[in-house]
Amino acid sequence: MIEIMPHISLNNDIPGIVGLMIYRPETAGPLNELADVLLRSPGTLSPGERELIASYVSRLNDCDFCGSMHGAVAAEQLPGGLAQVTQACADPNAAEVPPKMRALLAIAALVRESGRAVTAEAVAAAREAGATDVEIHDTVLIAAAFCMYNRYVDGLATIALPTQEDYQPFAKQIVADGYVRITRESAG
Repeated sequence: MIEIMPHISLNNDIPGIVGLMIYRPETAGPLNELADVLLRSPGTLSPGERELIASYVSRLNDCDFCGSMHGAVAAEQLPGGLAQVTQACADPNAAEVPPKMRALLAIAALVRESGRAVTAEAVAAAREAGATDVEIHDTVLIAAAFCMYNRYVDGLATIALPTQEDYQPFAKQIVADGYVRITRESAG
């Protein structure tokens, strides 16, 4: 196993984006607020479904920390738990998710490729599967935002936790308290 060393000294040993947020708290606030709005605000997509979109995009971007973290948060909130998340991230077309979710994940994958890769046909397929314009909007925004978050985390070579189980305490805290309450105490 190759050990990854962060590109800059964060003056903390906290993994992923949490370490970055402790390093630059003035950027942590707006980033956490955006995550809270995108992933937890009231809407017709459940928080678990939105977290699944975040995890899926992060997995497509090979961002281990974000894929694992948001997968754990999604697993806490979806009826199929981690097995459902793992299956959906590996192959949404074979996953046990509703057709609407499958269509939204297809749009998220296109956004991850390029915003211009999203086609009228993909949007029409999502509508045909029952997605509303707000759900399509939110899917595109979640996917775009997680491309940014993934590049932030991996662009500075932050560390990921060793196992999927290590993300569970973070996931439980996020489900209970949201993203805006992530602090040094909760991360350590």
